[in-house]
Amino acid sequence: RLASASARVDAGSRRSVALFNHVISQIGERLSTERSLGLKMSDRSLTLLLTAAVAAADQYACPVLAPASVEPSSTFYAGKPEVDASFRFVRGTKVAYDGPMDVVFSPVYDAATGSRAEIGRLPRMSEDDALEAVQAAAEAWDRGQGEWPQLSLAARIQAIEAVCAELRSIRDQIVDVLMWEIAKSTGDAAKEFDRTMEFVEAAIKELKADPTIRQGFGFADWTQVSGVSVRVRRGPIGVMLGLAPFNYPLNEMYAMLIPALLMGNTAVLKLPAIGGLVHVLTCDAFAKHLPRGVINFVSGSGRATMGPIMGTGLVDVLGFIGGSKAADALIKAHPQPHRLKVFAQLEGKNLGIVLPDADLDTAAAQCALGALSYNGQRCTAIKLIMVHDAVADAFVRKIRERIATLHVGLPWEEGVSITPLPELKKPQLLEALIGDALSKGASLANADEGGGSLRGALMSPALVDFVTPEMRLFHEEQFGPVVPVARFSDVEQVKAALKASWNGQQAALFTADAVNAAPLVDALSSIVGRINLNAQCGRSPDVVPFSGRRSSAMGTMSVTEALRAFSIETVVAHPAKDETAARVAAGLADHSAFWAPL
Repeated sequence: RLASASARVDAGSRRSVALFNHVISQIGERLSTERSLGLKMSDRSLTLLLTAAVAAADQYACPVLAPASVEPSSTFYAGKPEVDASFRFVRGTKVAYDGPMDVVFSPVYDAATGSRAEIGRLPRMSEDDALEAVQAAAEAWDRGQGEWPQLSLAARIQAIEAVCAELRSIRDQIVDVLMWEIAKSTGDAAKEFDRTMEFVEAAIKELKADPTIRQGFGFADWTQVSGVSVRVRRGPIGVMLGLAPFNYPLNEMYAMLIPALLMGNTAVLKLPAIGGLVHVLTCDAFAKHLPRGVINFVSGSGRATMGPIMGTGLVDVLGFIGGSKAADALIKAHPQPHRLKVFAQLEGKNLGIVLPDADLDTAAAQCALGALSYNGQRCTAIKLIMVHDAVADAFVRKIRERIATLHVGLPWEEGVSITPLPELKKPQLLEALIGDALSKGASLANADEGGGSLRGALMSPALVDFVTPEMRLFHEEQFGPVVPVARFSDVEQVKAALKASWNGQQAALFTADAVNAAPLVDALSSIVGRINLNAQCGRSPDVVPFSGRRSSAMGTMSVTEALRAFSIETVVAHPAKDETAARVAAGLADHSAFWAPL
């Protein structure tokens, strides 16, 4: 029995080995003690100790290796950022801050200290600090009569273009901070900045082409309908509270913030605890080109600051990207939720479905890419793969080979695919998810290649096969480099999983036959917002609607949809036959900022 238990210990798992050996040591000591006293250990006692030993053998722990570190002698170490934000950005000014600070650590370890490298500090703002920020935004809004909402659309566009020009001048600095703070590869960090600027350009282009933002009514110019002459343009809503996650701190925040500003809203930005330093670099650009109070920053504990802000009732529109529980809590904190407009992109447990006729090379390549791009830390990542029994073994072999080719290392290493995890507790969460699956019959398919091993914050991708609905990995969003594979024999099992899931974002369907695809496309059409055929899940291109159902979204994100989300139609109408009214209407473009031509 001891031999059987010992054989199940993962040799690379130091924690399991230590626990197993500790229990075996206890058995030995107990036997020796009782033998010295002339006693014989009871069968019950021996059974209990053996059971504990077997349990120790079954407890999974990620193999632990030396942390992925940067040496002080490295040229990359010399470029380590030091962003000290000992100020509050409120009312367009950097106000000196002498309160408590939170140290910001990189997921990259410093070889000199053996711990995460320190790269900056952020203010741990109080409730009073947060309330001052939202009050500043409310004053700048001034019930719609503030300087910014009363500016012409052309003037606001010009100001935002000036802000972006300033940001482009510090592009390298922003990219460097993204690499160190959230461990994005050099290419991905640069891509995030560039894509953000392209998003802004596209939004401005849309506004210039049609200020109604393709409303579909044809009311961009004066139009007669049933004896009424009508013209439509979109206007602001009020004060926006914006929150975005660590994984795309610039892109996802700006995909909400910039459309909101262009439409004339004022804003309070809650800087993420991880990924917040990049926003500190933008303060000067906003201060230089926007009126006082149009944008204000809050950092520190979300629990301590966001509830009080919402409780003031000063927030008119919530732009939120993150977890549904946090979104629900914020909405409930508003004293008048009926007038709170909500734009939210939430969790995803996107499903990859591999049918028997699928091209397995394509399926394996796209599932590996979709599950592990930026370590799987994307809401659009494929987070569960269901594969038909007939091709499951071949698929697992192919995706395992794909995963084995991925370069695991530090963000600036050439060709790196897997980088350290920014969230401090993420390795423990992933370890628990893997352990739960293994304890219920799953297997770590790439254990021989070091799957699931930890080097500090750097985790090698774990491919977990034979995942079933009884396991946490089947339902919970892992948001990390763990690839669960479940097997099915009948497509009805896939439909059942889809029906039971809380996910409503996307799915990826791999097949070569429309006849086979159709039933799943029909099922998915009322569950998710996007169905990808023989391709990974994704948000791009940004002009395409990015929608979701269930607990995955409230609202749709795209260039045009974001502009709509943070604005509302304003209609001017008059009787078509009223010559005086027609004359007044015709002259508005020459005298009204709201109707001024672009």
